[in-house]
Amino acid sequence: MLDFLKTSLKKTLENITKVKTNQKITKDLLEEILLESDVSYEIVEEILYYLPPSQEVKKEDLKRVMGSYFLYEKPEITDAKPFVELILGVNGAGKTTSIAKLAYLYKNQGQKVILAACDTFRAGAIEQLKLWAQKIGVDFVASSQGHDPSAVAFDTISKACAKDFDRVIIDTAGRLQNQKNLSNELEKIVRISNKAMQNAPHRKILILDGTQGNAGILQAKAFNELIKLDGVIITKLDGTAKGGALLSVARELELPIFYVGMGEKMQDLYEFDAQVYLDTLLEPLFQ
Repeated sequence: MLDFLKTSLKKTLENITKVKTNQKITKDLLEEILLESDVSYEIVEEILYYLPPSQEVKKEDLKRVMGSYFLYEKPEITDAKPFVELILGVNGAGKTTSIAKLAYLYKNQGQKVILAACDTFRAGAIEQLKLWAQKIGVDFVASSQGHDPSAVAFDTISKACAKDFDRVIIDTAGRLQNQKNLSNELEKIVRISNKAMQNAPHRKILILDGTQGNAGILQAKAFNELIKLDGVIITKLDGTAKGGALLSVARELELPIFYVGMGEKMQDLYEFDAQVYLDTLLEPLFQ
């Protein structure tokens, strides 16, 4: 993952190098660098506060403080079979592509996967997910546009239970927090999924567009208030200079980052490792 992360954070690292100009890292310079990398102002001030009082910043101290934002443990995968995941996020965040990447990952692990096309709101969403399912070679359940999405979720989970599937991945309509009708729809999908299988969905994952930086935090908070999330996937990390925003995501949401997407290929989904991320982010500062 390290090499891919260096490549994907290239724009962020270039900004850091540009600001640093071979100086020693002082608190004033660190503040400038972190803000340039799209770490929120409040979190920058918090990081500076918890560093030792000396003006010069040491790598081990900075890594310790930053690392404290990633202490939220990822919930363990239960032995539920099938294991049901609900994927949500706004249109354009890379939700459908992330679902395809997850399905590809699980299939390559030898698991039997089925996708539920519960985005019956957006024209073309069902066909798009169907094409991915065919390309990857996984099963797929859908209905027509405008059909009740919770019914699709129920049918998919029921089929997965009957046919011995390992994983169910439920797509949902891209929604904004102020779209009350879609919010109600999401709550209904959760309720009906639990009727199809007790405790389903077992994991609720929000897809966040990495190019949005801190702008995505408000969306994420609204989703988390609506339906308690279990974690996030950050997409398009290879196309942004806002790589520092992952600190804000972890700090503000108090949720684990499960995966990061760093490309368009099916294999371009990587389990997030906070230590590797911090090492990559801090390397140009202290070399």
